[in-house]
Amino acid sequence: MAGADLIARLIQAPELAAILLDVDGVLAPIVDVPHEAAVPEETRTELRRLHARYGLVACISGRAGPDARRVVGLDELVYVGEHGLELVPGAANWSERLLGLAATVDWEDVERKPLTVTFHYRRADDESEAVRFLEAVATRARAEGLVARFGRKVLELRPPLDAHKGTAVAHLLDERGLGRALYAGDDTTDLDAFRAIASLEVGVAVAVDSAEGPAALREAADMVVGSTSAFLDEVLREL
Repeated sequence: MAGADLIARLIQAPELAAILLDVDGVLAPIVDVPHEAAVPEETRTELRRLHARYGLVACISGRAGPDARRVVGLDELVYVGEHGLELVPGAANWSERLLGLAATVDWEDVERKPLTVTFHYRRADDESEAVRFLEAVATRARAEGLVARFGRKVLELRPPLDAHKGTAVAHLLDERGLGRALYAGDDTTDLDAFRAIASLEVGVAVAVDSAEGPAALREAADMVVGSTSAFLDEVLREL
């Protein structure tokens, strides 16, 4: 079934459905300095409307939950950070090992979060050299039992736990007894969320595409849009 047809089914009974959204690259345009990201006010206006209309509107982000809330700027939404790791009590036990490894890496653009560490290379002078360097970091991390995963101009290190955006989606839907959902993402980690909604009564997977985005995300999506502004116009305003 086409994405527009699936969205039409969500609209028929919004109280039974969840709108689940990545933040960076979906709601907030990608910027060179992650701390400077912000959701445009016109997008916030739509999110407020959807919050009043749907069973759940939640943001599932690679950022820490409080930081995702800051970027979105709406306290009324639900936030799950660090790709769902915030829902796993044992995740904090890995923080010391993650931060210890990060401290040994000579890299300037590092984002240290409570449960994960992200090395950004968007601003690197030589991207190929940056990737080679970070691939060596990834190899070290895996040797120490950590998970290393590349995304849009980033390398993320995380604990080896069964937690990801898909488990976060399943948790939120089960908690509220919802069997319909739309999920929108822009990167590799969002594929887990796509898989989590595939077996629902109504599941709509939306890819926000970019030159940096993985082909697998486009191929797995029910609907593809070309930018955060297109996502606002073609998806949020239609819901």
